[in-house]
Amino acid sequence: MTDIAAKETIRSGELGKIADPLFRGATAFFALLVLVILGGVIVSLINGALPALGTFGWRFLATDSWNPVTEKFGALAPVYGTLVTSAIAMLIGIPVAFGVAVFITELCPVWLKRPLGTLIELLAAIPSIIYGIWGLFVFAPFMQSYVQPAIINTLILGIMVLPFISSVMRDVFETVPAILKESAYGLGATTWEVMWQVVLPYTRIGVVGGIMLGLGRALGETMAVTFVIGNAHRIQSSILAPGTTISASLANEFTEAVGDLYLSSLFALGFILFVITFIVLALAKMMLIKLEKQGGT
Repeated sequence: MTDIAAKETIRSGELGKIADPLFRGATAFFALLVLVILGGVIVSLINGALPALGTFGWRFLATDSWNPVTEKFGALAPVYGTLVTSAIAMLIGIPVAFGVAVFITELCPVWLKRPLGTLIELLAAIPSIIYGIWGLFVFAPFMQSYVQPAIINTLILGIMVLPFISSVMRDVFETVPAILKESAYGLGATTWEVMWQVVLPYTRIGVVGGIMLGLGRALGETMAVTFVIGNAHRIQSSILAPGTTISASLANEFTEAVGDLYLSSLFALGFILFVITFIVLALAKMMLIKLEKQGGT
């Protein structure tokens, strides 16, 4: 038996010498493949956007004109719409998501925790076009007497990102050791004080990550916004007026773009959306690194 065990140990060691380099090589290959694909996307966007950027220059970012007939294009209105709708969606989604996560982890009866958590996760899995259809045929008519289409759109976007943020918050809240919360309760802290002074500091990195996930979804959302935003290429003085976003403009016009300059302008919009998303994710990463350092100290 000893000889057999020794042979098995030698054999497993030999396999490990072969498997470990293969595993490292495979993971390195796939990591580089992701970078190559990302680089290909960037190159394609820049190549497609060059004619429009060369024709309009920085005026492309500073004007809101969008006229395919006269071939006058500007990205200001879609960029403005993307940022405004995403900001309002986060203002709606973050507080509600925080409340949902707190209720599920701290206040919800035990028998209701699992069904409610599963329901939140199912809401996060619903395709965005379903939210758009619901907003167009159910929510919009119900709200039509009280608000304008742009507010309907931002509400729908806020509802759509809410399950993502609340699901992540709930998961990270549940990682807090019970002894920390019990100690705070034992010292006389209220539920709000425990959440604000114990749970949030412990889970702040995960909470920020969940918020950034929701923001990324809001910035790039297409169909739900396209259904209800109004698709008007102009900046209005009121957020109640119809508008557009970059993703909605691409969804509505890409297949119908006639002419190289028109198509190139749409590529330029896609490149701008890529840059905005990259900047947001980079800032989020810097924030997370800062939080990790603060947590270490």
